[in-house]
Amino acid sequence: MGKLVLVRHGQSQWNLENRFTGWVDVSITELGEKEAHRAGKELRGIKFDCAFTSVLKRAQETLDILLDELGQKGIPVFKDKALNERHYGDLQGLNKAETAKKYGDAQVHIWRRSFDVKPPGGESLKDTAERTLPYFKSQILPKAQAGQNVLVSAHGNSLRAIVMDLDRLSPDEIMKVNIDTCRPIIYEIDREGSVVSKTASIPA
Repeated sequence: MGKLVLVRHGQSQWNLENRFTGWVDVSITELGEKEAHRAGKELRGIKFDCAFTSVLKRAQETLDILLDELGQKGIPVFKDKALNERHYGDLQGLNKAETAKKYGDAQVHIWRRSFDVKPPGGESLKDTAERTLPYFKSQILPKAQAGQNVLVSAHGNSLRAIVMDLDRLSPDEIMKVNIDTCRPIIYEIDREGSVVSKTASIPA
């Protein structure tokens, strides 16, 4: 069996500033770096065969720290926009609290947490899944099925799309799932691509 490890990037500058980030390319903070080092220590003992990440630097910076902490910087790394965060459209760059004041808490909650309602000019989680999952199923999952250990450093919503598929969650169920920064989720995958076990790092 192969291990598939999913890690959301460490805290970014716009996470810190409570802004909608989406595809805006911001770096991780000093805290984000510390989170990535901690996650790397948690993953010691796993020898990875390859890694995948998005084209956004907060995920790539996190992956660099993880691999450095593991002493595995020489493994193949694949980057693709299919793993990018959900595009928040017109909300990108806006402060979440100010946006709630402008549009109302209920509307912002719908934009953030509904499965198929898009923010203005942006993507819903459904849209994100429709670009993330084909890449996941064609490029990432087959490697785990073949017995390889695979590390994925990506984003809250692209990872939620993958978790929704692996855990066979409904649109209502995935709305209750939050992916914490740098808290590894470890799946064991059999040759049929089914989940044998799942272990999630729980915040202290």
